[in-house]
Amino acid sequence: MITAQEVKNLRDRTGTSMIQCKKALEESSGDIEAAIKILQKSGSKVADKKCGRGMAEGYIGSYIHSNGKVGVLVEINCETDFVAKNEEFKEFAHDLAMHIAAASPKYIDHSEIDSVEIKIKMEELKEEVKKENKPKNIAEKIVEGKTKKYFDEVCLLPQPFVKNPDLTIEQLITEKIAKLGENIKVNKFIRFEM
Repeated sequence: MITAQEVKNLRDRTGTSMIQCKKALEESSGDIEAAIKILQKSGSKVADKKCGRGMAEGYIGSYIHSNGKVGVLVEINCETDFVAKNEEFKEFAHDLAMHIAAASPKYIDHSEIDSVEIKIKMEELKEEVKKENKPKNIAEKIVEGKTKKYFDEVCLLPQPFVKNPDLTIEQLITEKIAKLGENIKVNKFIRFEM
């Protein structure tokens, strides 16, 4: 038997609706950690379903660092004005702007990277790996891995979230989609630094 207090505890930890929390607890036989995993999986499914829907609304989040030398504006789109005006959505936009100020990404995701830049980086890494005298097939895999790692570090979505490094920005967005019930997308950002 799942108690109301257990449902409330799970809701407090995840922010998910009471009904979803109760279902997850029932499915996990009252195990809160297992219920959290169930909610995360169902959140990904919800995000996948909402992915193709239009996003005509949104909010521009901002962050100015305390020293006044770094500032960020980030445009985040959603489907409805209702979510765009939601305090949690606005707080998310602010957190994202703060993350961008700290992590300094160049791009939102890999699709924005110019193929010429990728080739230049790969050539640079090939020269670096060549010095290690590895067999050709291993050297190619090392270059491929280092290239991916480099571009993951300069793209926003694969970066670990500064407030919770266990989550990438992409996973954080997926959680917000599941929680707020709408598709959410980072449309663009600009980072200023003196």
